[in-house]
Amino acid sequence: MSVWIYILVMAAVTYLIRMLPFTLIRGKVRSRFFRSLLYYIPYAVLAAMTFPSIFYSTGNTVTAVVGTAVALLLAWYRMPLIVVALAAAGAAFVTGFFV
Repeated sequence: MSVWIYILVMAAVTYLIRMLPFTLIRGKVRSRFFRSLLYYIPYAVLAAMTFPSIFYSTGNTVTAVVGTAVALLLAWYRMPLIVVALAAAGAAFVTGFFV
């Protein structure tokens, strides 16, 4: 029974989060500050959820740091996403043999 309560609460919270902006904001947002805030929120939330888990993904902090460093370096040079992902995973994998 408690599982159903959890599911209902989760559904209600998810629905409220998606429904409230549509009901509270009727017209176009004119403020440059709020427009930029709304633009960057998805990126900030995604980074806040993803970045901490990177350091626990390999089971070894050293390999995770090396993979992250390779990914950040290649992303800085605007490499394609597939190149960044494969190089970061490869760097973490190879580092695992030396640590």
